[in-house]
Amino acid sequence: MKYSLWLIVAIVVGLMVSRTNAGGKGDGEVTLDGLKSKVPASWKSQKPSNKFRAYQFLVPKAEGDKKDAELVIFFFGEGSGGTVEENLKRWKDQFRAPEGKTINDVSTVKKMKVGNVDLTYLDIHGIYLSKFPPFDPNAKVTRLPDYRSLSVYWASEKGPYFIRLTGPAKTVGQHQKGFDDWLKNFK
Repeated sequence: MKYSLWLIVAIVVGLMVSRTNAGGKGDGEVTLDGLKSKVPASWKSQKPSNKFRAYQFLVPKAEGDKKDAELVIFFFGEGSGGTVEENLKRWKDQFRAPEGKTINDVSTVKKMKVGNVDLTYLDIHGIYLSKFPPFDPNAKVTRLPDYRSLSVYWASEKGPYFIRLTGPAKTVGQHQKGFDDWLKNFK
């Protein structure tokens, strides 16, 4: 019994430390390993819906779209979450290309640098295979046509962090410049 209590305390403390490293809740500014950037004013900060979400924002829908987009910054713990290649594959596997196209036809990958941090940026669109809970092999998959995701592997010293803006293609397109400027402004 004593051992179980200490294990629970250790897990709780570990989760609190990892949340602190990730930067905690957003208030219009995101901090990742000491680098900060103000989010666009239209993004609405939300309480992260689970322990792996360091930040979560609602990104308002474009006129004509039925749903808002979501921006999430994931942090699984220092050095956790897989390699760049594993994440690019996983993110691509969450989409299906329109008929007559391949997934590589509807996605682009580019490398960037913010300060001394290497970023890998995937822009992908098509049919999004939304799954909840995401890592449950038996979870129901909802096919969402005409979706887009801007996904970033943030390879900082205490990371990696995983940044994803996902939603209807028109909405994500409307917010892409703000997203890109936000990334470039981390200092």
